[in-house]
Amino acid sequence: MVSGIERYYQIAKCFRDEDLRADRQPEFTQLDLEMSFVDEEDIFSLVEQLIQLILKETKNIDIKIPFSRITYDEAQKKYNSDKPDLRKEQNSEFAFAWIIDFPLFKYNTEEKRWESEHHPFTAPSQEDLDILEKTPDKVKSRSYDLVLNGMEMGSGSIRIHNQELQKKIFNIIGIDEVEAGKRFGFLLEAFQYGAPPHGGFAIGLDRLLAVLAGQASIREMIAFPKTSAGFCPLTGAPSEVDEKQLKELSIIIKQEKERRKE
Repeated sequence: MVSGIERYYQIAKCFRDEDLRADRQPEFTQLDLEMSFVDEEDIFSLVEQLIQLILKETKNIDIKIPFSRITYDEAQKKYNSDKPDLRKEQNSEFAFAWIIDFPLFKYNTEEKRWESEHHPFTAPSQEDLDILEKTPDKVKSRSYDLVLNGMEMGSGSIRIHNQELQKKIFNIIGIDEVEAGKRFGFLLEAFQYGAPPHGGFAIGLDRLLAVLAGQASIREMIAFPKTSAGFCPLTGAPSEVDEKQLKELSIIIKQEKERRKE
């Protein structure tokens, strides 16, 4: 019998295909953790102790834990934001808070369908399982963000580990059983063999370092940052790719696809 890994940590280079801002870059670094047989309290406790140690070792500042917790609805109502800056209120240079109870779904008005607010593998709140298919708009998720001084420092969630529940989520967001099998069959099959309850969290190291160093942009914490247009001054990327390279990578441009159809 081969035993599984109960928990792991990795420093991962990530790519974000989104509009660039002061706290975003196409490439960034995360401290990523995944844990089995845990719930939110385990993850909150671990992350809080880690952050407490980091602040003590780097700034010689003692911060109090546990951090305050604010529901998504409360944050929107009181601060009109899910990333509130609480420094004036826990009178501190570094004010941490957990944002919890995010909606599990959001409605895509253009496509007229439900989408996952976080990702389709996020577990719904235990209290909302009975209304999952009846009123998706009222279902809360077991996801959470860590906010520092008005910036999101990291996020995570407790994952689904039950096959039938995962199928229900896929169905609500418009992924039928056939498509689910094609795209996520490996996951659904794995659930048949008793996947453990599990969850995770990822800290944005560049953002955390920027705040600790008093910098407004994470560009100052990255060795070779990209411009606001996503251009790399060092390597000149992205560059043009010729047709031969595209074919070698099995990437067919749109015009070629249309020509083949004709």
